[in-house]
Amino acid sequence: MGKELSLKPCQCGQDTDQEVPMRTPKRLYAEERIIDQPELLTCLHCGDLLVPWNSLAWDKIVQTLDGLLSVATRPGHCPHVTGPGSRMRLLSAAAQRMAPPGSTYGYDVLVRIGWRRQQQRATYSEIHTELSCRFPISESHVRYLYQHIYLPLLACHERQQRGRLAPAAQAQGGLIVALDGLAPQGGEPQIWFIRDLATGLTLRSGWLAQLDQPTFEAFLAPLRHLEWPILAVLSDKPTGLVPAIATALPGSRHQLCQAHYLRNLAEPLAAADAVFKGELRRTVRQQMGDFIRQEPPSTPGHAGILTVTGLLPSPVEEPTAPAGQGPAASSAPMAAAPEAEKVLTQLVRHTRYLLTLKGRSPFRLAGLETYERLSTVASLSRGLLAQHYEPRLAQLYQGLQAALSPFAETYHALHHGAAWLRDIAYILEPVATFPSNAEEVAGQLRGYLDTVQQQPKITPTLEAFGRHLDLVSRSYWPALFRNRSGCESLTLAMRSPHSVPCRHGNTACIITRGVETDPTRSPSLYSGSRSACGDLRRHDAGVARTAKPDLAELLTPPIKRPAPPRAATPSSESSPSWWSTGPSWLSAHPDTCGRSR
Repeated sequence: MGKELSLKPCQCGQDTDQEVPMRTPKRLYAEERIIDQPELLTCLHCGDLLVPWNSLAWDKIVQTLDGLLSVATRPGHCPHVTGPGSRMRLLSAAAQRMAPPGSTYGYDVLVRIGWRRQQQRATYSEIHTELSCRFPISESHVRYLYQHIYLPLLACHERQQRGRLAPAAQAQGGLIVALDGLAPQGGEPQIWFIRDLATGLTLRSGWLAQLDQPTFEAFLAPLRHLEWPILAVLSDKPTGLVPAIATALPGSRHQLCQAHYLRNLAEPLAAADAVFKGELRRTVRQQMGDFIRQEPPSTPGHAGILTVTGLLPSPVEEPTAPAGQGPAASSAPMAAAPEAEKVLTQLVRHTRYLLTLKGRSPFRLAGLETYERLSTVASLSRGLLAQHYEPRLAQLYQGLQAALSPFAETYHALHHGAAWLRDIAYILEPVATFPSNAEEVAGQLRGYLDTVQQQPKITPTLEAFGRHLDLVSRSYWPALFRNRSGCESLTLAMRSPHSVPCRHGNTACIITRGVETDPTRSPSLYSGSRSACGDLRRHDAGVARTAKPDLAELLTPPIKRPAPPRAATPSSESSPSWWSTGPSWLSAHPDTCGRSR
């Protein structure tokens, strides 16, 4: 018979004969002992002086950023044994302000963790490394303090901001709120927010297990108990939300979010642009993948190292010629070779970077931006070749031309669709100097959509996208302009021609074009002399020109490059609108090589 082995609680691992001692908590030695008395001196019931208890309460070690403190309070009670306050233990508020109940870490530690996490975007490991130098704490406990103590305290703090609603409500005659939810992940419940648009305060937030009318009604019900009326509600139109708003807030007006409307309009165009971007990137890499991956030969002795700084930096090389003194005429061709190599290297690296662009619907389409900026690189290469022939530069130009030419027709079709979106956004954009009511804006948008439907479609993609614009607009139409004329605070479309801020909840800002594109190139029917569906000749003119290109402008980081000034066009000199001239895309446009199509 075999022996039966029993495991003891203190044994673990494969070797059960070896006992593992239990870890004992480390003792904390306080640097200072503080005993606080209750701030109340008299009994709340009889008014007599309180009598202190013989024992201490709230006696614990508090770990703060400045050191370890031993904090306690001597509670007081009513001197009358038969009185209602005889069994009460009145504690000190000062002692309870040192640390939350059930925790030995002070409030200053919680604030430090929250600040590092939210403001400085530090990881839990980085916060743990900083705090462990002051007192013993584990990384898992840092995460626990942030998620289970700091965040609930932050939510309680928001409830104290109720007074900020009063001035905004008095100025508007009520509150204007917005509803929005974050996209769920993996079938998890979806978190929803109700925010005040004037102050940005969160009135309610919660996880909704179901998105139906009863759930939304229960979520909106507490808004009826506010001392201020709900003037208007801004939201999208998920299933059950629109009837829930009408039931829970019957006196409020409801407007659908125009940013959501534009994003839903752009869905098929964004999907087509994603396919276009993938095919374009794949073709460029097939044509010249090995070429653009090559790096120039490094300087002997540097082994590919570009720049070294720090305590042991690389020595600065001395210039070969004094500053401001040009080389001799006989050595000019030799001196031009290194400079040409640097320019070519920058062009190749910029081409590699353009293959990694990311888009953001509805206005920043990565496929269109990649095509346009690669065309600019090809134009720049051809301009440089006109001044000085270089075999590798010619290879770059020929490779880009071969990769871009098959996609010219697809680019024009997607560009037309993107111009339609920008025109619709321009119609919805409120103009402070020329206010318009809901009927006028709806009439302009309806006329524009009808005109789009009547125009001959160049490709099946454009035809399907035109039908999609009309279908989505019809579904949004009843509540898209409802509050345009009645409430100035609900001018929610755009504040400038370059961005469409999603105002409800201050959750996002949708960039309308690439960060390095010229604002004057954005086509729009309602923006002065720009054409209805895009001045494509202006986009392609950069490919066909032979003037000296501006390499510094192309390679300057976008955050440092100032936007070119836009000349003010008098109203009398502006070009006639589409209604009188017809759409500009019906005229011939040059392709990437500068030829008419």
